[in-house]
Amino acid sequence: MGWTEIIVPVGAADVDDIAALIAAEVPAAAAGTEQRGDEIVFWVAEHDVASALAQTRDAVARWAAGGASVDPARVRTASAMPEAEWRDAWKRYFKVSRLTKSFVVVPSWERYEAAPGDVVIDLDPGMAFGTGTHASTRLVLEELQALADDGLVPARILDVGCGSGILTIAAAKRWPGATCVAVDNDPIAVKATEENAAVNRVADRIAASLTPISELSETFPIVLANIQAHVLRELRDALIARTAGTLILSGLLTPQAAPLADEFVAAGMRLVRIRASTDDPQWSSAVLAGSR
Repeated sequence: MGWTEIIVPVGAADVDDIAALIAAEVPAAAAGTEQRGDEIVFWVAEHDVASALAQTRDAVARWAAGGASVDPARVRTASAMPEAEWRDAWKRYFKVSRLTKSFVVVPSWERYEAAPGDVVIDLDPGMAFGTGTHASTRLVLEELQALADDGLVPARILDVGCGSGILTIAAAKRWPGATCVAVDNDPIAVKATEENAAVNRVADRIAASLTPISELSETFPIVLANIQAHVLRELRDALIARTAGTLILSGLLTPQAAPLADEFVAAGMRLVRIRASTDDPQWSSAVLAGSR
């Protein structure tokens, strides 16, 4: 598959804020961005370039109208390196990472000697979102750690927007008696989840598919959704319907967290907490409890 870079020049003072907005509000950038000086770069498949470029310019125009140092006319495309070269290039920056006191993510090409109590997740995200290094993913893992520390032992877990499968695999390895359902609307993500589950020897306890959450009928003690705020808003009723215990929402810019949580509370849930990332405070998670 061929790839194209979409490049967004940004005034130096606004680079971090615009990078976060692009990742959160431009669907084509959900898999990640790269900062190159005063430019934010992300990659799209060649057949998606026109729509992704239009989405990006529309978003940049909104931010410019709000005073951000960006100009939609300067958003441009460039040819990206072949996928094989790109995959090898980013591997230089994805290293063993301790994400909580127990969860450790280990790239599939690295070696790691586990310490007592470590829950090791062997991971090759491929083209799917989720290495564990993004603050939104860490926030969910920290909430899973907190639930485990509180003694919760769920039998079933639902991961909506599973990406690389990191959250599903973390839950399956932390609770060996649990089984998990992982769904995503991207076939690349479903394949990555299945492959990573097999590497981590939990494939028999994780069912990954393209099934829309609206087509599920089961309720779950834990539901995870690390997706952009506008998608969480669209899925609100379906997420509530599937939650019989704890719902963890992430992928939220900090100003988005409280208003979105309020919408879930107004629809019948109870807010447990909103927490900003200690690593990157511009991102927050919200934990809610179902009424069942």
